[in-house]
Amino acid sequence: MIKLNAKNSLIIVLSTLAISLILFFPKIYLANNIYYISKDINKLYANYISLKEENRFLQQQLEDMKFKNQIIDSLLINSLENK
Repeated sequence: MIKLNAKNSLIIVLSTLAISLILFFPKIYLANNIYYISKDINKLYANYISLKEENRFLQQQLEDMKFKNQIIDSLLINSLENK
């Protein structure tokens, strides 16, 4: 049996602390990495959503410009034919 004096108690406590750190450090490290990666994913997803919305808006503007261009072309052609 181990005699519990100050030196042996300190060795037992420090070895228990070292074993605990060795066992729990990977879990803490992975949990932190998962947290920061999920933050990055959420930021990228927010950017993706805003870019998707902007793309939809730009496509609508393009469609409007094409429509106006077709109308102006048809008016020009009709005015040239009438002259």
